[in-house]
Amino acid sequence: MVALLCLRATTVLLAREPGVHYLHQGAMPPGAIGSRQLQRGGPLPGFFQPVQIKAPPGVLVSLAASGQLNQPQAAPLRVGMLIGQVYRLRVMNVPRNPGLEVFPTVEVIDRLYAPPGQQRRFAIPVELTQVDLELARDGKFVTRVIYLEDPQRALPVRDDPRAQGWFEVGPRRDPLAVADELGRPVAILRMGARLPDDTQAPDPHFLFGCPPFEQYEAATAASPASEAPRGAPEAPQP
Repeated sequence: MVALLCLRATTVLLAREPGVHYLHQGAMPPGAIGSRQLQRGGPLPGFFQPVQIKAPPGVLVSLAASGQLNQPQAAPLRVGMLIGQVYRLRVMNVPRNPGLEVFPTVEVIDRLYAPPGQQRRFAIPVELTQVDLELARDGKFVTRVIYLEDPQRALPVRDDPRAQGWFEVGPRRDPLAVADELGRPVAILRMGARLPDDTQAPDPHFLFGCPPFEQYEAATAASPASEAPRGAPEAPQP
């Protein structure tokens, strides 16, 4: 069962501590971790990892493509994302927040190894929660590290497929390091108050070059999975 655990941290200036990720830190800029993962080789370059973007009811989400933000679609949204690339999203129609727009990024840093021909059934869940969207509205910065749970260390309890499992890391903890201790990090969601100068013609750097993606039909029910991602987020930062 694919599960998700999020990590929050109150600062991006992380102190050096035992257990910090050997090669990467959660405070690294978008794209830095994924690009280093690709240098390791293996079946990562060119692979479109299915990702399911979840959000509160009524929320609309669009991805950047061909130098602009596509027409918004109702969440959940299921797409295939290249490993090592950074995808800019536009999130609108947030409940109780008329006119609010948030522009998070998703960086896939590893893949799931589903049975042959069943890759689309095993999507990495990335959830945009009401609380995190409102933190971004208030100028905070939130990072969620999604990881694949270690089956040897997982709690013997059943997850609720309708809710995302998560916990918050303490101050001065690196969420990527915590996620790495508990399993295998596969994706990072970063959400803050950054806005484009022009939503009709955003700067190409803001859109991270508009990497290609594959559009899939949204799943109507939770899909079974042979591996279970949990997560660990980085907390809001003024």
